[in-house]
Amino acid sequence: MSITVTRDLAQPMRLVVHVRAHEFAVDGSLAEGGGDTGPDPHDLYDAAVSACKALTMVWYARRKEIPLTDVRIVTERDNSEERKGVYRLHTVLHLSGDLREDQRLDLLAVAEKCPVHKLMTTVTTHITTSLA
Repeated sequence: MSITVTRDLAQPMRLVVHVRAHEFAVDGSLAEGGGDTGPDPHDLYDAAVSACKALTMVWYARRKEIPLTDVRIVTERDNSEERKGVYRLHTVLHLSGDLREDQRLDLLAVAEKCPVHKLMTTVTTHITTSLA
């Protein structure tokens, strides 16, 4: 699978990301000189783990017949020490449905094991960059 990012030359910093049949804008904030027409790359990073947690819980609940009717995740970023190598995300899970406490705790455990969470915290990622 390839992801393609192209520049929208009509805007100072706006990019268009193409993933399979989907596309969406990425942009810098107004303070950075962008138009704030979309999330910035850090927002996408944070959103990836949040969405993965939600999808993983929904998948698990369906598989285990847990009556999860809705899920909302609020993620707060603390990047105050990013330059020192520490990037903190705090996620709060809001779960709806006729859930017992043990089911809520199971969903919490599943959220903490979602693939992107594991990727961000336990895997060494190697990125190579080259010129075309």
